[in-house]
Amino acid sequence: MRSNRLLQTVEAHTEGLPVRVVTGGAGVFPGTTMAERREWFIENSDDLRTLLMCEPRGHGWLSGAILQPPTRDDADWGVLFIEVTGVLPMCGAGTIAVATVLVETEMVPVMEPVTTVRLDAPIGLITAEVAVADGKAEAVTIVNVASYAHALDQTVEVPGFGAVACDIAFGGNFYAFVSAEEVGISFERNRSEEFIAAGREIMAAVNEQIEPVHPDSGFRGCEHVVFLAPDSGASDARHVLINHPGWLDRSPGGTGTSALMAVRHARGQLGLNTDFVNESFIGTSFTGRLVEETTVGEHTAVIPTITGRSWLTATSQFMLDPSDPFPAGFTL
Repeated sequence: MRSNRLLQTVEAHTEGLPVRVVTGGAGVFPGTTMAERREWFIENSDDLRTLLMCEPRGHGWLSGAILQPPTRDDADWGVLFIEVTGVLPMCGAGTIAVATVLVETEMVPVMEPVTTVRLDAPIGLITAEVAVADGKAEAVTIVNVASYAHALDQTVEVPGFGAVACDIAFGGNFYAFVSAEEVGISFERNRSEEFIAAGREIMAAVNEQIEPVHPDSGFRGCEHVVFLAPDSGASDARHVLINHPGWLDRSPGGTGTSALMAVRHARGQLGLNTDFVNESFIGTSFTGRLVEETTVGEHTAVIPTITGRSWLTATSQFMLDPSDPFPAGFTL
């Protein structure tokens, strides 16, 4: 057996979304903040992301996280969130998985009934409150970044669909929210490929015609489209979440739930300290709450919490044979 790289991971899924958490073998990336480490990683070590996320070791709907020592004294661990598409500034489902892994492998001191895990992420400090019983993480509540409705009641011209109405909001990433009825696709599992195709087109149209830019961080671009079921209301929703470049998220989406609650709040439909249940296409759900109002640039914003569950499925060691023809994986 030959290998010039050995990586240890804990495999998990968050409400159906597979998440690969790298616990060893990656080394420490340069940078005085996790944002700087993210930039260094993208420029110098992105082959590690594609090795783990892309085929033949990964697949198109796999999410992941790489643990790092924190860059700040008030954090337990640093984390980079990785996917087939790149390195995210924040991932809600990934955060829930990381907190669960850290508790159940005892990589943080575990307290019952609640263990607090503080993660140093590129977007900032993320706090996770883990409900623990008999050493098991039963649920995780995260306090997400300030979320806001970026632009409501927008219209984009989409090839094959014409004028499509959408709301644009930020919850750690930018999202376009569209009614499933708007694109004429019934909310049924066997229509998933149609949702994926429509999501790709809408994503491209939004970025070409009304590309969103975060007023503080400069983070730009919409890489997520949410199609809302007809029966979605002010305090609950069912949805299909399509991520760039074109895959259907199995989880309800933590940053997406935050962004949707920001839209509901901006429309006067969702107040503070009210449960909001957001259901994924496969029937799993996150429960969100808005706990505080704030501002982002000139926008009224809200601080959301998201509660969800994650389950450990395996521990793995990934190797790279020096003769492997795909040392950085591949995509089709």
